[in-house]
Amino acid sequence: MSLRLGSVAPDFEAETTAGHINFHDWIGDSWAILFSHLGDFTPVCTTELGAVARSAPEFARRGVKVIGISANSLEDHRSWVQDINDYGSQVEHTDVQFPIIADEDRKISKLYDMLDEQDATNRDENGLPYTIRTVFVIDPKKVIRLMIAYPASTGRNFDEIIRVIDALQLKDKHLIYTPSDWKKGDDVIVDPSVTDDEANSLFPGVKIHKPYLRTTPLKVE
Repeated sequence: MSLRLGSVAPDFEAETTAGHINFHDWIGDSWAILFSHLGDFTPVCTTELGAVARSAPEFARRGVKVIGISANSLEDHRSWVQDINDYGSQVEHTDVQFPIIADEDRKISKLYDMLDEQDATNRDENGLPYTIRTVFVIDPKKVIRLMIAYPASTGRNFDEIIRVIDALQLKDKHLIYTPSDWKKGDDVIVDPSVTDDEANSLFPGVKIHKPYLRTTPLKVE
């Protein structure tokens, strides 16, 4: 079955650099990011995992756990982490603490449709497909709230992923949407299901631009 926004994230057991996990148990009551990378000791992924490690305080502030995955062994993962920390620390102190799943048999990657089956050049030495760059944001109910797939040549912008998490978490607390290029502290859009009378009560200062487009400041803690 294909995964979609709103699907329950499939559960699985796996070996990781932090030990054996059951995915749903590991998420617990937190939000989670599951993100795949092509393979260990690859250049763009080395920069990405360093960026994720340096963003650890931002993820923790939002109650978000992060876990990586690729079709490599735990031994390779642990060795590669040393390279990531070494290179990343040339920019800012980098210490990869989040777990990385070993998925040599591609079972989890297949479960989440993270395999590049079409590009014949995207294969390991045994001819098996690498994982593609995919990001899943999963909420505490284990529901997939965001899915993004990137090409092999393009590094991910994890600031954007944090921005989307802010928007999702705000939506879960208030009857609002977020507009294009929204950032924390910007005005938000009142949920179309809210009547004008309700909007005036819930959001003092609401501005009605169109019958279907109303914006309001919203204090964010």
